[in-house]
Amino acid sequence: MKQRGRHRRRRRGTALRAVLTGTALALTAAATLISTSQAQVTERPGALKPLTSPADTGLLRLREQLVPARTLDTLAASMGRPVGVDTVLRSADRTLREGPGCDDADRASLPVSPSPARAYCWDPADTGATDWRPASVTTSGDADDGVRGTHQVLLSGWTHSTRTGPSAERGLARVAVVNADDPDRPTYRWVLLVVPVDGGRDYRGLASRVSSMVWYQDKLLVTARRGGSAVLYVYDLDRIQRTTVDGPAIGRVPGGWSADGYGYVMPAIGSYSYTAGRCSATGAPCPSALALDSGTAPASLVAAEWTSPGGERPARLWRYAFSTDPRRAGLLATNAEGRVDAMEEYRTKVTGIRGVLSYRETGAPRTSWYVGRLPGSQDGHGGLWRQDTRGAKAAECGADATHRCWAESAGSLSYGRQTGEVWSLSDRMLFAVPLAELDRSLG
Repeated sequence: MKQRGRHRRRRRGTALRAVLTGTALALTAAATLISTSQAQVTERPGALKPLTSPADTGLLRLREQLVPARTLDTLAASMGRPVGVDTVLRSADRTLREGPGCDDADRASLPVSPSPARAYCWDPADTGATDWRPASVTTSGDADDGVRGTHQVLLSGWTHSTRTGPSAERGLARVAVVNADDPDRPTYRWVLLVVPVDGGRDYRGLASRVSSMVWYQDKLLVTARRGGSAVLYVYDLDRIQRTTVDGPAIGRVPGGWSADGYGYVMPAIGSYSYTAGRCSATGAPCPSALALDSGTAPASLVAAEWTSPGGERPARLWRYAFSTDPRRAGLLATNAEGRVDAMEEYRTKVTGIRGVLSYRETGAPRTSWYVGRLPGSQDGHGGLWRQDTRGAKAAECGADATHRCWAESAGSLSYGRQTGEVWSLSDRMLFAVPLAELDRSLG
């Protein structure tokens, strides 16, 4: 059955690429309008530079802060027994449409090169006159065996604008839990991310831009970049709670629990913050992208720093090891004092990073780092570079061989070793590209 499904996806991917060819050609022509001088600002980032001094690596040290078990138990005692991803999937109330059924504006946001093998646009209710925007994706391919329970699952993180829309919703974060068992008709349901307060007797919405996330084992790690000192929040995918009141409030209300109309909430079970203080341009890095590297031993969390697109300040890439203690499944490895140290760190001249991957092919002499970036104008199509300690390569498109060939307003990257696909998203669509095809486009 798995083999037949793989053949079906391959045929459908070929058909989708044919449908998108016209769009890609049009975008390639548009890419030629970018001047050579503009393209050269950050188009030759060169090799990664390893950083090993304590002054550099010390800025990456994290402090783990877990929510007390009694707090989570108090919340569950009031809200009811927690549920898992399977329960959310059974109540999916939205449907993703395949690429050929999406409008021209949706398809125009996809990569020019390579062309996606699979692409989907969201339910119009979520992409029309809305202040919510997607930025991150992770998949059950990041989990142990590629499935969650009996399902193939995608998770996509969205954040509400901080400047427009209802004041109570500004800056909130939610996750689309996508059932990808049927590639012809994926369905999804929303879960609001929250943080327990008052010892578990209440919760508040997570007011943070979820620019990236990683699903490892039963945990979901998400970036936190607005307010407070935390740089990562941790969620347990087996601790999703049902709400009982359909109202605009978030938290405990007369008669039960509300979440601005969402049927499910996921309470944070912990967070990580820098021991050096809040992230800044001169101190600890502000993470913009995360990914799982399951090819290391132990598996590791890789991260990239946010720097202004088109600017001159280089960014940092680094990784942390996940714990091998069964009692700490999905959490980072800590020392006796609850501190987390980075395993390695690099500096890159790529700026405006929105996606990162680390992958070492069997037998390869060194690890490749893939970094997706926004253009200097912060709009339009960005680029995707493959870097290592020897150099850098990117796809070329257009008559002037520009490297702005990746998706428009591209988000995070997620690689599934079981399928060999890299999932990402544009401002309007969710898509997958085989890693082998991505490498061929990079030369």
